[in-house]
Amino acid sequence: MADHRLPSFVFPLVLLTFSLMSSKTLVQGARCLLETSLPELPKPELPHLPSFPTLPKPELPQLPKPELPPLPKPELPQLPKPELPSIPKPELSSLPKPELPPFPHVPTLPKPEGHKLAELPTLPERPPLPKKEELPSLPKPEFPLLPKFPSLPKPAFPTLPKPELPTLPPLPHLPELPKPALPTIPTLPKP
Repeated sequence: MADHRLPSFVFPLVLLTFSLMSSKTLVQGARCLLETSLPELPKPELPHLPSFPTLPKPELPQLPKPELPPLPKPELPQLPKPELPSIPKPELSSLPKPELPPFPHVPTLPKPEGHKLAELPTLPERPPLPKKEELPSLPKPEFPLLPKFPSLPKPAFPTLPKPELPTLPPLPHLPELPKPALPTIPTLPKP
């Protein structure tokens, strides 16, 4: 049986075309709103309001300062000083001095004697070393005399002429420039 399903890319294309169509209509509607010109309404003229008359400032009457009557000073009654009753001093009974019990007698222990080390055996004496024997004296070797080398003459170096420095041409004579004269500063007349 044949399958009549649409391919998977058709549905996104349909959505894209609908979105483009709706955006064109929105743009055209906005353009129409911008191009339409609103009629200019005349500005309403408000009627001139009459000026209000200035009212005089009311003057308040000066009230006298209220004076408070002097209050009498209250007199406090003198209270009698309370006297503390004399308490008799308590007499402490004399306690007997405490006596410490005698220390127990510690017996004296004998001093411990140190351990005696075992005596080491004595080593046998070394035998005396033999005396050095005198070696016989050897005769001094005689070396043959070496032949004398001939003395070579010293090489003579040729004398080089002293280099002479070229004389430089004299410097051109520069004309003497006149000394610049400074302008005189105007002075104010003394009063």
